[in-house]
Amino acid sequence: MSDEIKQLPKLWTGDHYNEGIGRDDIFDKLREECGVFGAFNVPNACSLGYYGLHALQHRGEESAGMATVESTTGKFSYHRNMGLVKEVFDEAALEGLPGDRVIGHVRYSTAGESKLANAQPLIFKYRDGDLGVATNGNIVNAPSIRKELEHQGSIFQTSSDTEVIAHLIARSSKDFVSAAKDALQRIIGGFAFLIMTNDKMLVASDPHGLRPLVMGRMGDGYVFASETCALETVGAVYERDVQPGELLILDKDGMRVDRFERLERRATCAMEYIYFARPDSDINGINLHSARKRMGQKLALEAFIDADIVTGVPDSSISAAIGYAEQTGIPYELGLIKNKYTGRTFIQPSQELREKGVKMKLSAVRKVVEGKRVVMIDDSIVRGTTSLRIVNLLREAGATEVHVCITSPPFKNPCYYGIDTPDRKELIASQKSVEEIRQAINADSLYFLSHDGFIEAVGGNDGEFNRGMCLACFDNDYPTPVDPTSEKSCSC
Repeated sequence: MSDEIKQLPKLWTGDHYNEGIGRDDIFDKLREECGVFGAFNVPNACSLGYYGLHALQHRGEESAGMATVESTTGKFSYHRNMGLVKEVFDEAALEGLPGDRVIGHVRYSTAGESKLANAQPLIFKYRDGDLGVATNGNIVNAPSIRKELEHQGSIFQTSSDTEVIAHLIARSSKDFVSAAKDALQRIIGGFAFLIMTNDKMLVASDPHGLRPLVMGRMGDGYVFASETCALETVGAVYERDVQPGELLILDKDGMRVDRFERLERRATCAMEYIYFARPDSDINGINLHSARKRMGQKLALEAFIDADIVTGVPDSSISAAIGYAEQTGIPYELGLIKNKYTGRTFIQPSQELREKGVKMKLSAVRKVVEGKRVVMIDDSIVRGTTSLRIVNLLREAGATEVHVCITSPPFKNPCYYGIDTPDRKELIASQKSVEEIRQAINADSLYFLSHDGFIEAVGGNDGEFNRGMCLACFDNDYPTPVDPTSEKSCSC
């Protein structure tokens, strides 16, 4: 190896490649916390888990883990580590996970520390044997419950809010299912839980259905996942969404449907429809590619721009850009190309190289945009730095005009339910008018999809408030009590 290569700085800041993934990223996109996958009564469950988690990799790239149980013996096994699914699970790791039951997890951390102790599923020993917990989301009141439990003598091993439910279950004198129901009734927030012991699996969705969770069938077995794309990947047949406040209990006698809380208001996270979930997934029966196309079509009706081409910021805005182009008749072009191989933790050693890193992640196609009036479709604006960089990329490539259209209302409020959002003061839409944002991102014009237009585009049940979505990040109407002044719990 040459001295020049030896002296090159490493392009990440921790002991492993994905440590602190997303923090200090050159693009300030919102980050989903994690994804969960589970299977019950399915042969070679870990193989199913491997492919299911791989399909959910976009929901978390920092760590991955699985726990399995062999139903005939009750043997409980687990493996987890930092990194991508394909890096964490080699052939030897999968051979060490026998069983016909599995719960798995992919994680992206926010305030929680980036370390193996926080990788899920979290595994505990308690009076009835082994306990594994995997969750997607955030427990709003975890800090207060944690302090209460610590005063009562509990010793926490992680900084993850998920550990709270394990302590609540372990400290209860009731049977496992009753203890779990009591624990679920105490916590507030958005969550999808998979909880497994040596002889049972519990599946639960928060009372508002903030985080997505679906159920499928595979022969005589059951499969659960954060998104339907994982069911498709493993060959399971989608059966239904797990309902808000529902508790599914699976054991040797099959599956029993129970509830730990009644449904008061369905409020599925709007950002799942806008950005997080894969376009080939369905949420509450709504296909995301189709919903995003309708967002683009609705935006075209609300904000028609006389331009030469339409392009979408890859990957989440491609569907909406196609919809905008179809509605207006303006040609859709691949004006922006994403490099998928740079890694999401490209931390640069200098500002100069950091700015070059923008072009390593995203490139404008000069021969497509040069001399053109461009409509750039994106899903959201957080701090505004991403939009500014992309607008400037298009201008540097020769675009004569760059008009920015956002397929969501202005993002003004932080999320407390499992999305890594900055403080309100860092959200540009909470500090500036639309015109001020336009100037800040160097666009010729800027339009956001209206609140009502967004709801209409997504669809859903007319009889439910906001058609069953949480729009708190846009309208400040949170479905649960939140305390903006309290300590923020560490998601997943």
